[in-house]
Amino acid sequence: MRIELHNSMFGEKERPLCQFGVFSISTFRFDSGVAGLRITNDRGEIVVLPFQGQQIWRAGFDGRDLTMRSMFEEPVETRIYLENYGAFMIHCGITGLGAPGPTDNHPLHGELPNAPMKTAWLEVDHSAQQVTIAGCYQHTVAFLTNYEATIKTRLTAGAALMDVSVDVQNLKQTPMDLMYLGHANFRPVDHGELHYTADYTARSVRVRQSIPAHVTPKPGYPEFLEELAENPAAHHVLQPGLAFDPEVVLEIDMNSDSDGYAHALQKHPDGTADYVRCRPDQAPLCTRWICRTPDQDGLGIAFPSTSGVEGYTAEKEKGRVETVGSGETWHIEMRLGLLTADETQQAIEMIAGLEGG
Repeated sequence: MRIELHNSMFGEKERPLCQFGVFSISTFRFDSGVAGLRITNDRGEIVVLPFQGQQIWRAGFDGRDLTMRSMFEEPVETRIYLENYGAFMIHCGITGLGAPGPTDNHPLHGELPNAPMKTAWLEVDHSAQQVTIAGCYQHTVAFLTNYEATIKTRLTAGAALMDVSVDVQNLKQTPMDLMYLGHANFRPVDHGELHYTADYTARSVRVRQSIPAHVTPKPGYPEFLEELAENPAAHHVLQPGLAFDPEVVLEIDMNSDSDGYAHALQKHPDGTADYVRCRPDQAPLCTRWICRTPDQDGLGIAFPSTSGVEGYTAEKEKGRVETVGSGETWHIEMRLGLLTADETQQAIEMIAGLEGG
């Protein structure tokens, strides 16, 4: 069953929209005026902004908030990336990515993060006990670009994991360039352990040493980056004293399992974990972002990425911008959320069985 969503359905008071099985779905509006959709199952809930970038604003399962700590208590209606920064999942791209270089004209992380969705809807599958929230955004600039992006997030009964997908169709009669990054922002924990399917070497785990314009480094920050550049494994345990202030960004070449999936997790001291699964054949790089400051505490365990975050021109020169033919559709899928202690141990053993684990 498909349920079309309209702005008029979202009032100041939270109201139930749909209930079936273990699912409860309700609509509401933040005090800022941004529409919110709450989807609850028997493990927890997610709050999605159906008309603003299809952001997953909050995600919490088994009594734990997975979302980074930020300066924003609620979302803000804006197109500017840093004026609404605090969601659990942000989709970045498509005509640009990362911090724009001197010759770039795209905004920070592109136009997609806070994109006004043209349509939004729910897909309810009673037999599979699944709910999918979806939205479609069309980006058209005369002479330059014309694409349609469809974003979906699926939640299943009994699960603390979300399946997220993005499809981008090129509507132009000529090929288009594409950049994408799945910006999933977990909350780091002191003494958290990072495990991921990569070779733990400076060649495969590369620290970004350039400092973007929106970052003001503190004394000792360049030296810390130099240390990580020589020994990236130094960040695998999130010790409270490590200087992830204002941020550290790493570019990782992930290894795949026999099914084509790469895996990454943060193991908590209680044995559970935050988890990301993606496909390197869809996004060749993973970007890791760690920020631990008095105002923001965030961990991007593994952002599936088509390229690095130095802006369109720099990544184009490196040959790391995707090309989508006329009428063709580019696709990416990922799974993210929470693992139980048993699931975490199984995942760590699987990761250890792959090279570099």
